[in-house]
Amino acid sequence: MGAPLKPVLDLVAKLGPARLAAMGAVTLTLIGFFAFVILRVSRPDMGVLFADLSMQDSAAVVRELDARGIRYEARGDAGQTVMAPRADLARLRMDLAGKGLPSQGGVGYEIFDKGDAFSSTNFVQNVNHLRALEGELARSIRAIGRVQAARVHLVMPERRLFERDREAPSAAIVLKLMGELDPGQVRAIRHLAASSVEGLRPDRVSIVDERGRLLADGARGGEAEGAAFEEKQIALERRLRQQIEEIVAGIVGPGRARVQVSAQLDNNRIESRSETFDPESRVVRSSQTRTEASLSGGAEGQVTVGNELPGANQDRPAAQKDQTNKNEETTNYEISRVTKTEVSEGGRIRRLSVAVLVDGTYATGGDGKAAYSPRPAAEIERISALVRSAVGFDKGRGDQIEVVNLRFAEAPAVPDFAEPGLVQQMMPSSKEEVMRLVELAVLALLTLVVLLAVVRPLLRRVLSADPNAPAALAAAAEGEAALAGGQTVISISADNPATRLMEFAKINGQVQAETVQKVVDMVRASPAETAEVLRNWINES
Repeated sequence: MGAPLKPVLDLVAKLGPARLAAMGAVTLTLIGFFAFVILRVSRPDMGVLFADLSMQDSAAVVRELDARGIRYEARGDAGQTVMAPRADLARLRMDLAGKGLPSQGGVGYEIFDKGDAFSSTNFVQNVNHLRALEGELARSIRAIGRVQAARVHLVMPERRLFERDREAPSAAIVLKLMGELDPGQVRAIRHLAASSVEGLRPDRVSIVDERGRLLADGARGGEAEGAAFEEKQIALERRLRQQIEEIVAGIVGPGRARVQVSAQLDNNRIESRSETFDPESRVVRSSQTRTEASLSGGAEGQVTVGNELPGANQDRPAAQKDQTNKNEETTNYEISRVTKTEVSEGGRIRRLSVAVLVDGTYATGGDGKAAYSPRPAAEIERISALVRSAVGFDKGRGDQIEVVNLRFAEAPAVPDFAEPGLVQQMMPSSKEEVMRLVELAVLALLTLVVLLAVVRPLLRRVLSADPNAPAALAAAAEGEAALAGGQTVISISADNPATRLMEFAKINGQVQAETVQKVVDMVRASPAETAEVLRNWINES
C-alpha cells in the first residue's frame, strides 16, 4: 500500500502547505461560485400569480402550493404577492379558482355547503346568511373594472311586532380603487346593494374608499343634501370640461389646450300653479227638455141621476173640450278653464363661465428648432363658436366664454417615426425580459471578475516554482544525461515559471528515453547476464 501512495505523498510534500491551502481555496471558491451561477441560471422564470392578497388568502395559496410541491416566492411584508413559475401561471390560477382561492377574505353562499342544518341554531343560520350576503355583494362589486377590493357591512334590524316600530336596513361599503370612480359608477354600486337586500334604499348606503374619502353619504338630513348638490355640480363641470377638451383637441392637437369650467347651479325647488279662463270658448255642460199636454171638456163624464134615466142625453148638445200643450228646454254652458302645475327641481344651471387656453402652432426653422407662431383670429373665433355650441351657451342667463391664444411654457414633443433597426428589434419588449437580461449580464460580469481577480492570481501562485527548484532539476538532468552517454545539456531561460517547468519536463522525457534505449541495448547484448541480475534482484526483494 505504501508504494502506490508514495508518489502522492512526495507530491504533497513537494508542494508544501501554502500551495495546498491555495489550491484548496481556489477549488472551493470555484465550486461555490459556479454552483451559484448554475442554480441562478437554471431557476425557472417567475411571474406574479396573485397580488394584493390578504393574509388569510396568502396563507391559503401558499399552503396549496406546498401541497402540490410547486416552487413559489412570497414577497411583501405580509406576503401580499405570490410568485410562481411563469409557465404554470394559467393552470395554477384555474386550479385555485376551482377551490375558491383567493376568497378576498370573505365567504359567499358556499358557507352553507359544509354546514349541518339540523345541529345549527336559528341564530347561527341568520349570522351565516348575513355573512354570505355580504360576501356575495363584495364579489359583485369587485367585478367593476376600477374596484380592486371591497368589503360590505349590512345592518339588518330585527323584525318588530308593529310596522311603525320597524327600522330600515342600512349598508356601508369600503372600496380599494385603482383610479377614480365617476358618479355614475358610485350610483350603480348603491343601487346594486339596494337591489340585493330587502327593504334597503339607495340613500341608506354609504361608500368610502381606501383613503377615507366619502364617495356616497347614507346619512339623512341637510348635510347629505348639500353634499349631493356639490357632487352634482362637480360632475357637471367635469362633463363639460371633457366635452370641450375633446372638440378643441381635434383642432389644436392633444395636450395643447387647457380648459376650466365654473358652473353656478340653482338649488331651489320651485312649484307653480296657474288657472286660466277663456270667456270666448263655451262648452255645453248639460241640456234638459220638458214637454206637457192636457185636454179638458163638458160634463159628459159626470155621473148624475138625470144622466142615468132612459133618453135623458138624446136632446142635449155636445159639450165643448179644451186642449193645452207646454214645452220647456234648459241648457247649461261651462266656460273653458286651464289649470297648470309646474315643479322645477333644484340643480338648474344659473350661469356658466368657461375659460379655454390654446397653444399656437410650431414649425421647424432653418436651425432645426421649433418656431412659435400665434393662431389667426378667425381660427380662434371658430373655436369659440364650437365651445359655445358644446356647452349650450345662453346669453340670457349671463354665460361667459373666453378663448385665448397664448404660448405654453413647454413645447410639444416631436414624434419620431423612424423604423426600428435590427438592434432595437432584438431588444426585449417587456419588463421581465429586461430584468432577465440584466441578471445574466451581472452574473457574467461577476464570473469575469472572479476569474481575473481570484483565479488567475491563485493559479499563478500555485504554478510559481521555488528558487532552488530550477537548479535541482538542471543538476538531475545533467546527471542523467551523463549516465546516458554524455548528452548535451540544454540551457533553460528563467523568465517564466511555467515555461521553465515545461522545458524541464521535455528534458526529463528525453533523458528517460535515452536511458531506456541504453538498457535495451545492454539487455540485447548480454541476455544471460541480464537474467542473472534480475534473478538476484527478485531474491533480494
